[in-house]
Amino acid sequence: MPLTVKSLILDLLSTLRRGSMPVRALVAAGALFGFSENNLRVTLARLCSAGSVERDERGRYRLRGRTDAVRHQILSWRRIEERLQPWDGDWVAVHTGAAPALRGARRRRHLQALRLLGFAPFGRGLELRPDNLRGGIAGVREQLQALGLAPAAGVFGLCDLDPSDQRQATGLWDVNALLDCYAASRRELGESAARLPGLSHEAAMVESFLVGGRVLRRIVLDPLLPEAIAPASEREAMIDVMREYDRMGRSRWADFLARFDVPHLRAPVELHLATAAARLTADGDLELMGGLS
Repeated sequence: MPLTVKSLILDLLSTLRRGSMPVRALVAAGALFGFSENNLRVTLARLCSAGSVERDERGRYRLRGRTDAVRHQILSWRRIEERLQPWDGDWVAVHTGAAPALRGARRRRHLQALRLLGFAPFGRGLELRPDNLRGGIAGVREQLQALGLAPAAGVFGLCDLDPSDQRQATGLWDVNALLDCYAASRRELGESAARLPGLSHEAAMVESFLVGGRVLRRIVLDPLLPEAIAPASEREAMIDVMREYDRMGRSRWADFLARFDVPHLRAPVELHLATAAARLTADGDLELMGGLS
């Protein structure tokens, strides 16, 4: 999905650690991506009317609403391996029998909660993932509920599957596709990192924003499979390359943020990714964009 004026505004505002952002900074950022000032101001007014964005006493803008669970999921990517614990072959299961009755934004939040935590459909009304996330069943249940899982969905442990079901469960994820994605992400980051020094400052800002955002979305949606299902070394290598690219992206955005007296943002390459959190506030749709596939 291409970048839109709406998503750009929400991206920028959702990464503020504190305070707010002046409209002139939003207009200047929009211009980098080819959006007109009028388009941006009209979209900003609509977001304010919808209650997604609010204006403070100084005429600066910030997000409204609660997106803490999603933001934490997104912005903890550098320490993603700390979320893991050894796997003993057991599973976390979610019974989704009540989910089809959900409609609209509530259903989308429910499905995105499962997607963000790497669940895959097993059949029989169940979604499964390996029980290898730190905090165990209770921790996963708490995260899912915070992310928008349907209240009627049951979250519980599943163990002692027969050999046929265990083979089916371990085969729910396309491991070869995951490994290809890790390798492709490393190549994309490496090629972009080689281009950035030769680009104008503005072009480098745009490229780091878009390329970094695509790869970070893949990291956020990674199912974090245990070693017995997929080798962790390939995922870790991708994240290592992303950390270095992140540092390059920060340097490209620092002067722009300082010029407009914007409180220090989280990693600038996370700006595009953070739409996920912002959209949850904006219209109840945790729409993860572009390369989130």
